[in-house]
Amino acid sequence: MKRKPAIAGLCAWLALTSHVAAKESDAEKVAKVAASMREMADQGYHSEYGRAPSWYLADHRKLATSIAALAPQRPGVVDAYVVAIGLDSDGVFGREAAEASRVLARRYDAAGRTILLAAGPNGEQATAANGSPQNLATAISAVAAAMDVKEDVLVLFTTSHGDADSGLAYRDEEFGNGMIGPGRLRAMLDGSGIQRRMVIISACYSGIFVPALRSDSSVVITAASDWTTSFGCNAGNDWTFFGDALINNAMRKNDPLVVAARKAFGLIENWERKIAITRSRPQLFVGRDAKDWLGPLEKRTPKETSEKVGRPSLRL
Repeated sequence: MKRKPAIAGLCAWLALTSHVAAKESDAEKVAKVAASMREMADQGYHSEYGRAPSWYLADHRKLATSIAALAPQRPGVVDAYVVAIGLDSDGVFGREAAEASRVLARRYDAAGRTILLAAGPNGEQATAANGSPQNLATAISAVAAAMDVKEDVLVLFTTSHGDADSGLAYRDEEFGNGMIGPGRLRAMLDGSGIQRRMVIISACYSGIFVPALRSDSSVVITAASDWTTSFGCNAGNDWTFFGDALINNAMRKNDPLVVAARKAFGLIENWERKIAITRSRPQLFVGRDAKDWLGPLEKRTPKETSEKVGRPSLRL
């Protein structure tokens, strides 16, 4: 999903530098602006403003409640812990993150080991802690503290608008904005000590995360390549194309992950062909050692297919 015309507060600075680059028609200036955006995103640029003190207390309590509710890991069992985050306050992202948290928890036996974060006050996600970069880092750290990082697995699902230079966009109405670049997300994960991880990223240009996140013990699935957009991110939707195909269709079934991903990718390509839009080219990476944890998890995948939820992302 393409990042909206700049994230409200990234401000005048980016607008000014972009204007200067355009005025001078200097490709090097444009490249410098893009490099600055990448650097800010990889450093975890994040701003909150205009919040009442009571909002911070309420958000802290929501996150603390979710963390306190995490079930302990079971020695000798490969436990999955799910973190799902909608980073943008457009309603589609909160709805997609909320249902993804349920589907992934069911598929990977993570009931009681799931944290939902969602930007904005819309609908069901209003009870979740804010879907901000700071809360994501805290949630990942909390999961790492609850699990055995040598045995257990993090399943991370993110959904938001995306940018080819800066990565994932955080926007909470007029109150918060920021970016999570590939380097920042890798630092969150590596810093937590979690090596066994499945990262699913629903956003435009999300393929830029694959080189940073790939490892022998990881799985990375993205909605698009590093040079293509993904689709279905209208605020009123229940699903993006990627979320509908992968989460609402493929992962509700008992197919192994690679089969499920390939089926989802085929479904997306079919939808894109029907409405004559450029292919998003979703990506899948599976590390050579991921089978060590993926196999035990998939043995516990429910045999029954669960019912789809919400309106399809494409209604012909």
